[in-house]
Amino acid sequence: MKIGIGLPNAIPGRPPREIKRWAEESEQVGFHSLGSIDRLLYDVLDPLVCLGVAAAATERVQLLTSVLNVGWRNNPILFAKQLASIDLISGGRLTAGLGIGGWPDDFAISNAPANGHGRLFDDALQEMRRVWEGEITGLSGPTPLPGKGRPRLLIGGLIQAGYDRAARFGDGWVAPTFNADLLRSGVQGVNEAWARADRADRPQVITGRYFCCGPEAVELTDDYVAHYYGSKESPYYPGVRGDSLDSDERLLRELVTLSEAGVDDLILYPANSSLDQVHLLAETLERVGARRTPTFEFTAAGAPSN
Repeated sequence: MKIGIGLPNAIPGRPPREIKRWAEESEQVGFHSLGSIDRLLYDVLDPLVCLGVAAAATERVQLLTSVLNVGWRNNPILFAKQLASIDLISGGRLTAGLGIGGWPDDFAISNAPANGHGRLFDDALQEMRRVWEGEITGLSGPTPLPGKGRPRLLIGGLIQAGYDRAARFGDGWVAPTFNADLLRSGVQGVNEAWARADRADRPQVITGRYFCCGPEAVELTDDYVAHYYGSKESPYYPGVRGDSLDSDERLLRELVTLSEAGVDDLILYPANSSLDQVHLLAETLERVGARRTPTFEFTAAGAPSN
């Protein structure tokens, strides 16, 4: 399982100009990927802009999203051009995890349809692929073309239609940021969808978890998760907070669980935007048995026994 780190763009009060330095130092210390999450009505710097910054500031680290929301982005042609631009600037390092989106306020403010999201998602994915293959052109030709098979796509979703969509349009599946049981059932579902589609490859599975390191890790994680989901009374708070990582022991336990469940890429999203979190996480990963070869990887078989 390859291990990446999330950009701090979704943390209220983060120093915006440190996005570039966060990306640079994450690559230097050995994270395999840089990730970004997406939301409209929240204090989050636009993930496409931040990924563009990261693409220009780095050379090797992969760029992943888990996920970008397609449901309320009403122009798939523009969205396809934006993703192609990031992929080209990065030299082909973008893997775009895409989902419908789950925050009702984001849909309402965007005047997005209230129903039929699955069909609209399928239509958007078809249009985006046509853009990337140069089929949609104007008087002076197509938009920037990222190259055959690029950018790579991973599809989120927790029902059969989502697994089938991943097998039809994508290179793999994005699991939610909590609940190992949902992850295991999703891995089974997407593998079965791959078999029904007679795919010769295997699906890439990615997921994310929130983390925080240091003496105030518990309190900072409590506050961030509660803020992001509205309050500690949110129905999502217990599950997300329960799977957030605020100690060596919790990190090791979750790494073993996710590795054994079949995760290929894990993105650890920060609950604190202090730049020292990049280095503290790298040190913590090494303490719990992750290896830099040359980027961070973890296998349950190589985990410490105590």
